[in-house]
Amino acid sequence: MDTQNIIELDDLAKAKVVQMILDRKTEEALQGLSTYYKVYPPQIVVGTIKGKRRTVYAVYVQGERKIYCINSDIFYNPFVILHEFYHHIRTTGGIHKGSEKHANRYAKGFIESYNKTIESIINHNLKKQI
Repeated sequence: MDTQNIIELDDLAKAKVVQMILDRKTEEALQGLSTYYKVYPPQIVVGTIKGKRRTVYAVYVQGERKIYCINSDIFYNPFVILHEFYHHIRTTGGIHKGSEKHANRYAKGFIESYNKTIESIINHNLKKQI
């Protein structure tokens, strides 16, 4: 599995993933991404693990293939969820975890695509009204 395939996801596809998470369809969004990357989807739960209870918003546990979110607000936070999903696809593909910098860049790419798409929709609607 080559995680560089993210380049093939266009802005609209990335924006849809972010919107699904914002719409409280996090599991559905991760299922779609997992299908795209040809990996099993991670489980995602609200809860903590020992040693990480106060230091992080979420954590991916490779041995369990599970994303733990500190609370339900984080469960619907696209940046945090996509950051942890990056760790999932890196480890599921037999590749090392990947750095926090790369996970942040992966999540940021989705957020930027979402913002660009929303801006485009707003501009399009404004032009129609004029």
